Amino acid sequence: MQGHGPGQETLQVGKEEVNIAHIEPVGNYAICLHFDDEHNTGIYSWETLYRLGKQREQNWTDYLRRLDEAGYQRKQSLTSTEPPTPELTEMRDEKTTHFGYEEVAVDEKAGRVRAVFDSVANKYDLMNDLMSFGVHRLWKRHTIEISGVHRGQRVLDLAAGTGDLSARFSGLVGAEGEVIFSDINAAMLEQGRERMLNEGRAGNLHYVQADAQYLPFPENHFDCVTIGFGLRNVTDKQLAIDAIYKVLRPGGRLLVLEFSKPTNKPLEKLYDLYSFSLLPKIGKVITGDEESYRYLAESIRMHPDQETLKGMMEHAGFERCDYFNLTGGVVAIHRGYKL
Repeated sequence: MQGHGPGQETLQVGKEEVNIAHIEPVGNYAICLHFDDEHNTGIYSWETLYRLGKQREQNWTDYLRRLDEAGYQRKQSLTSTEPPTPELTEMRDEKTTHFGYEEVAVDEKAGRVRAVFDSVANKYDLMNDLMSFGVHRLWKRHTIEISGVHRGQRVLDLAAGTGDLSARFSGLVGAEGEVIFSDINAAMLEQGRERMLNEGRAGNLHYVQADAQYLPFPENHFDCVTIGFGLRNVTDKQLAIDAIYKVLRPGGRLLVLEFSKPTNKPLEKLYDLYSFSLLPKIGKVITGDEESYRYLAESIRMHPDQETLKGMMEHAGFERCDYFNLTGGVVAIHRGYKL
């Protein structure tokens, strides 16, 4: 059992005869497994289940090694221990996830998302202003205001884009602090780095190309982690939230700034009309890429709503989780603490 954070992992023994009693859907992104020993606290996203299936042999070998190191002799189960059939293996290998409304292979999504941002990187700031009518600056300002970041702290800004949040954090932490400007996309990272240098921001800013699911940083390292308009593009969101929890120091906080679900029906209908009819056309005129902005609209609709994302953060171990709806829920800021 992995637990909610570093040091909470538990070696499970005496479970040879435990089976799954039933499976409960959790939203449209995960399932909760109810075992016949009455354990039912785990939530497994489709991406996590796929990853566990792909790594089954290695995980099983590691588990048997740990049992041996602990001096535990595993009993022979009365239930089948045969490896999965070729048919089941083939089904696992064909596991898909969403890319907007399109179903794609899990290992294909990151490349598709990368291509989107490669296409729009040089017009990214202009499109942000146009498609949000400049309001994105207010959303980001509110994120900064509730972050609690101050001088001397260490901040990780994931999906940093062209650096709106990183720039503000750089000023807040001062020369004694550090801001890691991180993005999975090399083109976006280069655009952001060039902008920071042009603005004379250097010294406490460092640039790292990284996948939010597999963060290359020490555990208990950052005072604050932010991810602005990036979580919806991550293949396994729960895996990323778990990874963020690990790199935060005790007392640290995560802030997720992301498009969400409008809180009233008239606004939702107007938002849908704008997103699917007007936004792609703006993208075509400004960037020559209509499809990338159609993906943007679809990816927003596929993203977990406010309560679901809050639950995912709590599942990772975050406490005192809350969220702030902005512009009628078109955008929400989620906040949680590692205590």
